[in-house]
Amino acid sequence: MTIMTTYWQQKGKSNTEATVKLALKRARELGLKDVVIPSVSGYTANLCLGINDLNIVCVTHQAGFKKPGEIEMDTATRRRLEDGGIKVLTTTHLLAGLDRALRFSFQGIYPAEIIANTLRLFGQGTKVAVEVACMALDAGLIPAGVDIVSLGGSSEGVDTALVLRPAHSQDFFATKIKEIICKPREF
Repeated sequence: MTIMTTYWQQKGKSNTEATVKLALKRARELGLKDVVIPSVSGYTANLCLGINDLNIVCVTHQAGFKKPGEIEMDTATRRRLEDGGIKVLTTTHLLAGLDRALRFSFQGIYPAEIIANTLRLFGQGTKVAVEVACMALDAGLIPAGVDIVSLGGSSEGVDTALVLRPAHSQDFFATKIKEIICKPREF
């Protein structure tokens, strides 16, 4: 089997539209039904409005990510996405949560952050794509035991797309990255 991977010259938002197009194309080629994307402002998720043949799940930052009690995605954006058929998930980040609290309070590095940093060897977008896929699975927004397409980015927008089979958080190491659709070469 020959599968082409696209490598972007740099990371970042400038790759968003092309990454989304490649991801949706590959999902359809493989007959996959579920696509998970990270989006806080709604910029990336808006590119998926009007797609009716795929289950699109948008994962946002958790409440309090920047400011205590604050949800970064505004209510109007969330409503527009949900009215457009996109499921929006706001929940604790899989690879942060309590380990981040321990790091902030006691210094050092803890198991979830070691996993996150290992995934970052392939770029921040790879870490995000794996993380949001598992979060969507844990929330019951995608089915268990099937391959999906998941996207990730380096700060704004997306620049990475993977075909993977996520596992629930308690079985995280059963997650399988099957294909790299695209990612930045320099990150």
